[in-house]
Amino acid sequence: MQRLNDPDFIVVGSGPNGLVAANVLARRGFRVLVLEAHPRRPGGAVASEELTLPGFVHDVGAGFFSFGRSSPAFRELDLEAAGLRWQNAPFESCHPALDGSYACIARDLELQAAHFGSPRDGATFASLARFHAGIERHLLDALLRPFPTLWPLARMGVSALGRLAGLLLRSSGSLARSLFESDAARRVLPSLGLHVDVGPEDMLGAPLPYVLGLTATTGGYALPVGGAQAITNALVTLLEQHGGRLKLGAAVTRIIVRGGRAQAVAVADGEEIAARLGVLADTSAPGLYLSLLERGDVPHWVRARMRRFKLGFGTFKLDFALSAPVPWTVEAARQSAVVHAGESIDDLARFVREVRGGKLPERPYLVVGQHTLVDPSRAPAGMHTLYVYSRVPPYLHGGWKDAAARFADRVEERIEGLAPGFRKTILARHVLAPPDLEAMDANLVGGDLGGGSNAWNHQLVFRPVFPYFRYRTPVRGLYLCSSYAHPGAGVHGMCGYNAATIAARDAR
Repeated sequence: MQRLNDPDFIVVGSGPNGLVAANVLARRGFRVLVLEAHPRRPGGAVASEELTLPGFVHDVGAGFFSFGRSSPAFRELDLEAAGLRWQNAPFESCHPALDGSYACIARDLELQAAHFGSPRDGATFASLARFHAGIERHLLDALLRPFPTLWPLARMGVSALGRLAGLLLRSSGSLARSLFESDAARRVLPSLGLHVDVGPEDMLGAPLPYVLGLTATTGGYALPVGGAQAITNALVTLLEQHGGRLKLGAAVTRIIVRGGRAQAVAVADGEEIAARLGVLADTSAPGLYLSLLERGDVPHWVRARMRRFKLGFGTFKLDFALSAPVPWTVEAARQSAVVHAGESIDDLARFVREVRGGKLPERPYLVVGQHTLVDPSRAPAGMHTLYVYSRVPPYLHGGWKDAAARFADRVEERIEGLAPGFRKTILARHVLAPPDLEAMDANLVGGDLGGGSNAWNHQLVFRPVFPYFRYRTPVRGLYLCSSYAHPGAGVHGMCGYNAATIAARDAR
């Protein structure tokens, strides 16, 4: 049996990227040890807990998985072979407004076309979805594999590549206005950009909303039966099948460098564990360079960059235990996995200005997840969970002590406006402000779910810092494998997959 002190590689952190990296290495015959600080469970922000009342299972971080079926890493590892089951709602996403207008995304393109703002807009989006389906495999390879990725782009063909460039080289608001005539349809793609920190008028902001919107028409916003923890459990099962090890309650406090190479890690209990070939860090980039490494192991200019590292938006999350489904005024919202609350492009732009100005938004944009409509196993019979988050400043002037309850009430009011009677269904609520999320998972700095800003100038060769954008770091044998590396936000495991592939190549 493998001992804790003789791995080839140590992976620091058991989020999806860390576990994917560990699986890639273990499948190639390396001895792998994953160290996780959490004392009870692996998974980081991809996990589930009973946050409100007994029997109500809530996803603590990510709740819907647009890359669940399409991620090259997940396809190769075959999570379904380890027992993971995906489910979808009739509608993947619904975007209602107070005036009763709405637009929905569905994998059934005829159903989607009938519920997308207007007949013309429905036909336009269905046509775009068919185009996307023909190029998705090549596009995701281009976006998710180690940069630069020229071959997948070439395989699209000149015509498709030209059309794609015309769609993506603009802001999401510009893209929406050029494609659609109704306000209901126009607010869909810009609202998806706010899953990270991409506003509707941000330069070159269209790619991420495009990918989130169009992958919803292929794999959909899939949810794992039993909760997000099921994804983590499947990855752990596969890791152990290939001889890898996971140790909980093992908080790494330092990466030990000798002779310019990562040789070992120090754990909070005082133990030092050697790594024969290297260390992969599923951590924040600032945490790695400013805390886990000694000052002398990191070039001065890298440390200076990390001190100025730009975070994405903070996250304010609520979980509800409900006695009944949410009584949305728009009937389609009652059949949707996710509901997005945002009135218009102008409303979303106003929301972004408030957050970037350090203010709590007056009328918050919301992402509302309705897991139990599809997976009733997550709540007692006849009852439901509700998963809600909004974007807020990563750090709030005056702190969150008094502001958290007020903003939670504001979020409830926002839902009540779209679903009169919602408040009567609430049995319990659980509030997580940005400091709570960071305390739960050190990678969620300031409540940032996206691994730092996802603006265009923090992507590709700039992620997290040039020239260390291909997972290697200034320390030999040390690799960054978290969402702070390319391709960034999203539960796809490709940051870990890419880093492990390069680490294995270096080791050979």
